Amino acid sequence: METMNEREILVHEYVYVRAWDGGIVLGFECEAEKPLAVGRKLGEIDENACMNGYNWDALLSYYLSEHAPDILECMESDPEAGSYVAYFEDTPENERKARRFAEMILALVEGEEILCRLVRERGDEIEWD
Repeated sequence: METMNEREILVHEYVYVRAWDGGIVLGFECEAEKPLAVGRKLGEIDENACMNGYNWDALLSYYLSEHAPDILECMESDPEAGSYVAYFEDTPENERKARRFAEMILALVEGEEILCRLVRERGDEIEWD
């Protein structure tokens, strides 16, 4: 439900983007069924990839640095054990970036082979928690 100060930009089962009180928040529920299953596969590939919120932060930061550094430059991440959150200043450009980032997360989790290959081939370059 939206309030006067909140608007939903993108809502999915395990990823959302919302704007409120002058900021944009991207939330990723790492313990939802699909991300949890992908996380287990990544952990089987690399024992350092125990996919809690902190390691999703490490993996997503690595991915963004390679594929979308413009997004990484304008956000701050705040991982927790079971979730990942990124904050952006509320501007039209950042709204587009937050939406793009959310769509990347969805594509990566749903097309899990991209992440599996990344961890297999470059896992030693990722700064795991």
